[in-house]
Amino acid sequence: MSELSISNSRGPDNFDSIYSPGEAVRSGFSTPASSARYSFEPHPMIGDAWEALRRSLVFFRDQPVGTIAAYDHAAEEVLNYDQVFVRDFVPSALAFLMNGEPDIVKNFLMKTLYLQGWEKRVDRFQLGEGAMPASFKVLHDPVRKMDTLIADFGESAIGRVAPVDSGFWWIILLRAYTKSTGDLSLAETPECQKGMRLILTLCLSEGFDTFPTLLCADGCSMIDRRMGIYGYPIEIQALFFMALRSALPLLKHDAEGKEFVERIVKRLHALSFHMRSYFWLDFQQLNDIYRYKTEEYSHTAVNKFNVIPDSIPDWVFDFMPTRGGYFIGNISPARMDFRWFALGNCQSMAIMDLIESRWEELVGEMPLKITYPAIEGHEWRIVTGCDPKNTRWSYHNGGSWPVLLWTLTAACIKTGRPQIARRAIELIENRLQKDGWPEYYDGKLGRYVGKQARKFQTWSIAGYLVAKMLLEDPSHLGMISLEEDKAMKPLIKRSTSWTCSMNRD
Repeated sequence: MSELSISNSRGPDNFDSIYSPGEAVRSGFSTPASSARYSFEPHPMIGDAWEALRRSLVFFRDQPVGTIAAYDHAAEEVLNYDQVFVRDFVPSALAFLMNGEPDIVKNFLMKTLYLQGWEKRVDRFQLGEGAMPASFKVLHDPVRKMDTLIADFGESAIGRVAPVDSGFWWIILLRAYTKSTGDLSLAETPECQKGMRLILTLCLSEGFDTFPTLLCADGCSMIDRRMGIYGYPIEIQALFFMALRSALPLLKHDAEGKEFVERIVKRLHALSFHMRSYFWLDFQQLNDIYRYKTEEYSHTAVNKFNVIPDSIPDWVFDFMPTRGGYFIGNISPARMDFRWFALGNCQSMAIMDLIESRWEELVGEMPLKITYPAIEGHEWRIVTGCDPKNTRWSYHNGGSWPVLLWTLTAACIKTGRPQIARRAIELIENRLQKDGWPEYYDGKLGRYVGKQARKFQTWSIAGYLVAKMLLEDPSHLGMISLEEDKAMKPLIKRSTSWTCSMNRD
């Protein structure tokens, strides 16, 4: 959002230049194609990571269609970790694309698109036509020699919440596939065009909301349990923005496509203005909020959401450095959620400044905190409903998630700070394989394997591989990075307070 580029044409993102062509050869377990192409000395973990990733592959009629969430046979209960999750598969897909194996990704995109067309009912209520499944499972019948797909649209999920993020990840991944292969034919099929339009219809629909952000329930994203993110969570807004930008060059400019392009452009302008104006927080902005007046009316109001300054938590005053800033977790009438969320905060120089300044709090001994700080005590009881999995510094409540390494690495390369990514990768390489590739870590510093973490968690494995390949060949960033509009100066590079202090110096 800090580096906005909007075009009505299939403009700066027109796929004429392909950033990550890959090789159309299937690499061996211990010799990924990337290492063969770029002649670097691979870390010993890489071969094991590729072997573990391939072991997680799911096949439908002898074709690979995704990867299961975790390959942990030591766990007492499988639960739904043997399913292919849309959000979980994204880092696996990027790893395969970077390794020159696009067919797996293409199969996944088509299978989930097929599932989107299913009738979706939860307790006699029909979901929107464009909803994508949270996950799917392949049932093999060896007697009848048949494979059957079973999808979950939220009717089996914790809290029975439909995933808002699945459709966004699908569009983002379709663009990544197109950028990687240079093949527009998949995106231009009537099925993919219709799938994108159905997703966009859901999120661009008009209603009573006065904000361009997307209203969401708790549990609708990676944080799939009650964690107090109801409203306008930063993770969904960031994915919403990225999906809209990704859809622009993919939509055909026929009658239906042009209408959606116009709606997307209008929404992007409003969304980027809203996020930069109201979600961005740095030292100066925090000081301004601290001095807010309340009960202001009319268009001249400064405190537009009537936030009471006394509601600012004490921790944020010590956490906020004079250099750097971040997008807060949520904002709505009389409420600002000042928590730092990793997803939605990996895109600008000022955020990299914050991560460097608060390394111990946000990275510690295992990258990367999903949220900071943890909520505890009475607040934990109220916000999470006494969730035993989301106790303080665990799981989504301040836990550390290795999968987030790939988003951090991509942001570091985009902002010219690869040294931050190298430092984080070294931390991963010290422990992740030895600990059995766990799902998440617990504790303030991320020192302990999560109390309910599955081992051989696929996206922990894939996130590491993607981070390594991004550092070894930064051109891969083209799959997931948005091109900047050279004529538009980014509004958020360094924090206001950092710029002011540099000017004074």
